[in-house]
Amino acid sequence: MDRITSALGDGARWRIVELLAERPRSVGELAELTGLRQPQTTKHLQTLARAGLVTVFPLGQRRVYAVETAPLVALARRLQELIEATEAHEGERDVIARYRAAIEADSKVADRDRWADGRTSSFERVLAAPPEAVWRYWVDPDLLAAWWVPPSMTVTDCTLEPRAGGRAVLEYRDAEGRYRSEGQVHAAQEPAHLTFDLSVLDATGGVSFTGHYDVMLTAVAEGTRLRVDLTTTDTTVEAVPYIAGITTGWGQVLDNLAEAVGASQRTTHSPTTGRE
Repeated sequence: MDRITSALGDGARWRIVELLAERPRSVGELAELTGLRQPQTTKHLQTLARAGLVTVFPLGQRRVYAVETAPLVALARRLQELIEATEAHEGERDVIARYRAAIEADSKVADRDRWADGRTSSFERVLAAPPEAVWRYWVDPDLLAAWWVPPSMTVTDCTLEPRAGGRAVLEYRDAEGRYRSEGQVHAAQEPAHLTFDLSVLDATGGVSFTGHYDVMLTAVAEGTRLRVDLTTTDTTVEAVPYIAGITTGWGQVLDNLAEAVGASQRTTHSPTTGRE
C-alpha cells in the first residue's frame, strides 16, 4: 500500500493513470498528452509498474501501457476503511472543536489573575453499580487511575486518601509533557460523600488554579447517582487552557468511569458455565 500511495502521490503519475484509465496508450501518446518528455514519461511509467499499477505490452517497436485495477481496488478499500473510521470517531473531533471554542471564549475575559475565581460546574451520571462499588473507584489508586484522565493521557501518580487531611494527587503525561496537581481531602463519608481540592501546578511548581470538588453518591434504583460539583479559585491568566477544558475533560472522564464501572459489573455478574 505504501508503494501504491507513493507512486500516485506525484501529480504527473496521477495524470498518467487517469489517461490510462480511459484506454491503453503508448509512451509517445502519454508524453504528448501530459506535456512531458518521453524519458520523463518512461520513468514515471516504470515507477507505476513497480507499484503494480500498470502493465506494459511490447508491440514490436511500440510499448503500450494499461492500468491494473487490483491495486486501485485495494486503495479504494483502504480509503473507505479510513472514511468509516473517521466517521465512527467524529464525536472526538467535535470534542476538540468545543474545547477550542471554550479556550477562545475564556481567552477574551482572562485579562487578570483570579478572573475565574468562584466559577462553578456540576456533572451528573447514573452508574450501574451500588454506591459501595462506585466509592472504590474514587479511593482505590489502581481503580482511580483507570478512569481519571481523558483519552490519550496516562496516569503516572494518583491518590485520594479517604480521610480528612488525606493526600490528593493527580499526575499524568501525554506526548507533550507531564502535568501534576496536588491538594488535600477535607471530608470522606464512605460511601456517600467526598470533598477535596486539587491545585494544578505549572512547570515551576506554582499554582495555575485550584479546583474544590464535592462528590456525592446516592443510591437509586439503577445503581448510583453521582454528582460532582466543582468551584475554581486561585485562577491565573495562564490557566485558560485548563479552565476552558473543565467541562470537556470531566465529561470524558466520567464517561470513562461509567464504562469502567459497567464493565466491572458485567464481569462480576456474568454467568459461569461448566460441568459439575
